[in-house]
Amino acid sequence: MPAMLTRNATHARSLPASAIRAGCTTLPALVLSAAFASGALAAGGGDSAAPKPTNTTKTCKGAKVWDDQKQRCVAPKQSSLDPDEMYDAVRELAYAGRYSDAQAVLAAMPDQTDSRVLTYWGFTYRKQGYSEQALSYYTQAIAQDPQNHLARSYMGQGFVTEGKYGLALEQWKIIRATGGSDSWAEVSLREALLSGQTQSY
Repeated sequence: MPAMLTRNATHARSLPASAIRAGCTTLPALVLSAAFASGALAAGGGDSAAPKPTNTTKTCKGAKVWDDQKQRCVAPKQSSLDPDEMYDAVRELAYAGRYSDAQAVLAAMPDQTDSRVLTYWGFTYRKQGYSEQALSYYTQAIAQDPQNHLARSYMGQGFVTEGKYGLALEQWKIIRATGGSDSWAEVSLREALLSGQTQSY
């Protein structure tokens, strides 16, 4: 653990027993900033807050999204949603546990090489229990954008789920070393390391 992090830590909390067995003994609990305490984390794309339900999850069934222009549920490829709106629909459907529906929206995204698209392919596969596919997509997302802290966080949380705390800790360190300190991505992975619980968005 970097010396600076150790000096800044005022309390120490142990990792879950499974992490100890994995050879990762403890993780210093960093002093939480005022922003973290208030929940106002610096995270790109609105990822610091759970998606709010819209008609996509309240009205639409199956692999459809709500189209404001058409005022009805439509197939993702037939919608007038722009890429940002489609990305929001992906997050909303994934948060609702509708992973296959979220993937139908992902498949309709115009740029399949976009780092955030690859990230959510990984997220939805991981949530369905396909860890190898998830890891492949996270790796592709990071190759496209090495500063993609969200992909690293989700990858790390996947490692936590698998009990691979050493690999998760490595991703946490990279996030901090590349400017992601106190972002939602860093904090959520930190909490996963400390509690063993991962995020659903």
